[in-house]
Amino acid sequence: MCGIVGYVGREQAAPILLDGLSKLEYRGYDSAGVAVYSEKTGEMAVYKAKGRLKVLSDLIEGGAMVDGTVGIGHTRWATHGAPSDVNSHPQVSRSGRIAVVHNGIIENYAELKSFLMDQGVPFTSETDTEVVAQLIEYFCEQDQVDILEAVGRCLRRIEGAYALGILCADAPDQLIAVRKDSPLILGYGEGCSFLASDVTAIIRHTRSVSYMDDGEVAVLTREGIQCYNHLMQPIEKEICHVDWEIDAAEKGGYEHFMFKEIMEQPEAMRRCISPRIRDGEVFLENFPLSDDYIRNISKLYIVACGSSYHVGMVGKYNLERMIRKSVEVALASEFRYMNPIVDERTLVVVISQSGETLDTMAALREARRLGAKILSIVNVVGSSIARESDVVLYTWAGPEIAVATTKAYSTQMAALNLLGLYFARRLGTMDLAEYRRVLEEMLLLPEKMEAILSSKDDIQYFASQYFNHSSVFFIGRNVDYALGLEGSLKLKEISYIHSEAYASGELKHGTISLIEDGTLVVALGTYRKLFEKAMSNVVEVKARGADVLALTTESHREEMAKTANAVMTIPETHDLLLPSLGVVPLQLFAYYVALMRGCDIDKPRNLAKSVTVE
Repeated sequence: MCGIVGYVGREQAAPILLDGLSKLEYRGYDSAGVAVYSEKTGEMAVYKAKGRLKVLSDLIEGGAMVDGTVGIGHTRWATHGAPSDVNSHPQVSRSGRIAVVHNGIIENYAELKSFLMDQGVPFTSETDTEVVAQLIEYFCEQDQVDILEAVGRCLRRIEGAYALGILCADAPDQLIAVRKDSPLILGYGEGCSFLASDVTAIIRHTRSVSYMDDGEVAVLTREGIQCYNHLMQPIEKEICHVDWEIDAAEKGGYEHFMFKEIMEQPEAMRRCISPRIRDGEVFLENFPLSDDYIRNISKLYIVACGSSYHVGMVGKYNLERMIRKSVEVALASEFRYMNPIVDERTLVVVISQSGETLDTMAALREARRLGAKILSIVNVVGSSIARESDVVLYTWAGPEIAVATTKAYSTQMAALNLLGLYFARRLGTMDLAEYRRVLEEMLLLPEKMEAILSSKDDIQYFASQYFNHSSVFFIGRNVDYALGLEGSLKLKEISYIHSEAYASGELKHGTISLIEDGTLVVALGTYRKLFEKAMSNVVEVKARGADVLALTTESHREEMAKTANAVMTIPETHDLLLPSLGVVPLQLFAYYVALMRGCDIDKPRNLAKSVTVE
């Protein structure tokens, strides 16, 4: 996902824009740029550069050479047009008087570009974004209207998903912000205002923010921010206070954000779990679903993407065991196109770290259209998914900067387990003694995670033995299979090693043909009820020449070590909670493998933190 920053105030804008963009680098990008209006020259200066933000920063001497106190900045992931200086944002109109930064896609850009070219408007880039800048200027000139009215006319003609930041040299004391299906945040300061696609970009300067809704337009000045709805009627926005510390989005002495966030998991789990267990019961504050509604649920749908989808896969096994109701897991990107069987008795559980994932948002809206209630599990307070849900369980993981999720995954799983236990208690589908044992073990998860992390040197050693493999297979049964999906994803997304996860019982249905001498197989055998079957699968792949790195519980280490080449272990816990502990060594293994391969761990190639285009 691209990044947007905007500033209007009394300080020099360019250094503030560069600082904000640096906080958005984790999202992934291939170029960066800024546009700043100079009160001295009456002109707009635009600087853009392909590559890392440092290239742009060096070009403008950290912003020192760019005069002006109003500006916009952008980090771009290429969609329309290859990465280049020309295709970078901001995109400007032909006169150079209007600059636009844009996240999302203008779906009808080709039609609009053809219209403008017929009017004699020249284009310099291959981007869909340039259409917006040229179209706004066209309305300013042809219809003789001011910039705000021109923006409104432009919005009535463009289609797609977009967050826009607009700077006009003819209205140099303001910025204009527009949002539709792509996140945009307004920041309120003393004598200044901010615009950003993520609060991390502006938290150094203000903790007072508003979250724009779809169809809204905002005008930012030094004196404040005026917002309008889709009819351009003035509206009042709720101002929220961001309460996490600035250093939560800094590395804090760690080499990488991912490693820092792996190490933060015990504390994140405490924040997620501890306030929600009181006197031996799950306590969900202000939970609006009645016992009658819970009893009448016919089916749960879990809808998510990426790692959140893998949380849902674990959740299917656990929830069906706890509440004895059908649970279906769907990829959010497929949900709308599968003609899902959803009605008013369906509870759709939407899982998203950012709360802004476009596919997940679209699935949520489709589920609501079909009559379902929406319960979301998200990390970001005030995010779009949270605001459009009937019920929200926040994970309270704190800011997660690395593209590869770790603590968000763990806290999502904890929240989903708490939800299952809460439902089970009301449905009477779980033995009370077992219910209490699970809660006791949940409270011990942070401590047991810390024990695993204290043995990270052992996992680093295993990574040193296996980092040069070109293909890796994860195998497991039941929750171990679901866990293997996440372990495989972590490895492939940051180390670029081909990796796949399979249900162990499927080996002889085709997968085993890929096993040959030296193939690395990560065999997951934490689920005690199926441990013997897991061992049989280890024997199978060993017989075909595989090197086996196993993961099991401490009580099964000795037996697993008789066959596997190497064994990682986790402490004993309740079966429902095994994936919560099992994911930690898999995260560490992926991290150390990527480290030894010299990969850019926090910014893996071609990936972004939050996917806001389809």
